[in-house]
Parts: sequence; structure tokens; C-alpha cells
Amino acid sequence: QVQLVESGGGLVQPGGSLRLSCEASGFIFGNSAMSWVRQAPGKELEWVAAIGSAGYSSKYADSVKGRFTISRDNAKSTLFLQMRSLKPEDTAIYYCAQPVSYVRSDTYRSRGQGTQVTVSA
Repeated sequence: QVQLVESGGGLVQPGGSLRLSCEASGFIFGNSAMSWVRQAPGKELEWVAAIGSAGYSSKYADSVKGRFTISRDNAKSTLFLQMRSLKPEDTAIYYCAQPVSYVRSDTYRSRGQGTQVTVSA
């Protein structure tokens, strides 16, 4: 079955950086677009970024554009999210997700258990 395991979250000060990773198994990773999504306390799930199956295409939510970078290593079935210039409003649980497609990157077939990111002084 599909397994998505996130890591790399933690506590960081405003303006800091973190790099999240997601190890995937149970499907042909290199054939699938991938997404990062997040859920802040008391809020709905928010799509953050998506990347095409080969890694050449990517797109971002306006709230993170210019600060976050999504990437992938298909040889290692691993997805990344480099986060810079972090703000307190980026505090959330971050999930790796397998979307239906790159075009429908906010509709998910599966999602991991998440990793907590807290941005606070």
C-alpha cells in the first residue's frame, strides 16, 4: 500500500529555514505528481505546493511563493520542501500527499501522517 513518511519538522525562529523530506513507497514514485499541504491549528487543510512527476514543473500557493521550494529525487523516491524566511503563520502540520494529477494537485489519493513545523521566537 502507499506509504508517505514525512520528516524534518521542528521549532524555528521567524526568518529561519527548514527542509522537509517525504519518503514514498508502495507506488511508482517517478510516475506521480506530488504535493505538500499543511493544516494550521483550527484551520482547514491548505495546499502549499506541487511538482510534476519528472520534477520540471512546480507551482506554489501565493502565501509561500518565493520562500518555499519543492523538489524531488526520483531515484530515492523522496520529496522535499525547502522553507526559507519562515513566518509565524507558517506554523502547521505539513503533509506529503499524492495528488490525483499535477493539474488537480489539491485533490489527494493519499497523505502521510505529517510533521509539525512551529515558527516562534
